Amino acid sequence: MKGPTLDYLTSSGERAAAVVPLTWFTLIVSIVVCCIIAVLLWGGVRRTRRYGVAVETRAVSVERGGDGLGWIKWGLAISAVPLAISLVWTMAALGHIAGPPRRPGLTIDVTPHQYWWEVRYSGPTAANIFSTANEIHIPTGKRVLVRLHGADVIHSFWVPQLSGKTDAIPGQVNSSWIAADRPGRYFGQCTEFCGLEHAKMAFEVVADTPAAFDQWRRAQLQTAPPPATPAAQRGLQYFQYRCALCHAVRGTLAASHYGPDLTHLMSRQLIASGALTNTRGNLAGWVDAPQRVKPGALMPDQKLTGQQLNDVVAYLETLK
Repeated sequence: MKGPTLDYLTSSGERAAAVVPLTWFTLIVSIVVCCIIAVLLWGGVRRTRRYGVAVETRAVSVERGGDGLGWIKWGLAISAVPLAISLVWTMAALGHIAGPPRRPGLTIDVTPHQYWWEVRYSGPTAANIFSTANEIHIPTGKRVLVRLHGADVIHSFWVPQLSGKTDAIPGQVNSSWIAADRPGRYFGQCTEFCGLEHAKMAFEVVADTPAAFDQWRRAQLQTAPPPATPAAQRGLQYFQYRCALCHAVRGTLAASHYGPDLTHLMSRQLIASGALTNTRGNLAGWVDAPQRVKPGALMPDQKLTGQQLNDVVAYLETLK
């Protein structure tokens, strides 16, 4: 699957907007320095070819004065200017983005696991609390506090168009925040090596308008509908027997939180933590043989018969 890219040179939110110009400045300075070094090396090679190696290796008497020290002084003076600008600019950017917002418009708890992302939305009562996986919805124009919990090993939360990197460490809670200026889908990635399938541990942040976010939240609070077809009914039975040890579907007997909550699976654009688009074929392949897609993932191959697989997928497609 060709998925979204980690575009760290553009910003779509307040926090990233403070970092991206500094990134461009550092990148341009680095390119200029590399070009100057390349030109000096090229000049040295040409000099050697024109006058021979003896010119460069001849004995030179040590004398005070000359032009050598001047080159060093000028080099240090010129280098100090971009370094000083980078230092001041970095401190200013850190001061703007470092602390979490005092009055966030939304607070979510994100727990990375090997190898998926659990996202928990709180509410004033238990009926307003729900969990989803690998897809984080936020309202535009609001600062969102992200509380990161470490479940197993160290992971790192990064959405380059919206925020910098923050580690999720077992035994402690780290805080980050994100904000989106406009609706859109923004790709995120774990950036701390966390095991065999680290490279395929991605997620998406979906920025909705406040009205669309409220509509999405109300839909997420609903339980799964009962299966309406014989195939989906058989699929539910297989699911509760084979999958309920790890997954939850609210409104059914499946209530485990070891793996992702699948109550509204078909409302998500990606599955397998960003490894596949959510199509019927990809869903069937992932359910039947996840080790082919992500070798080393904690979800085992199910080895279902063709009829069982079709029934399970028929049920999963009702989870919208």
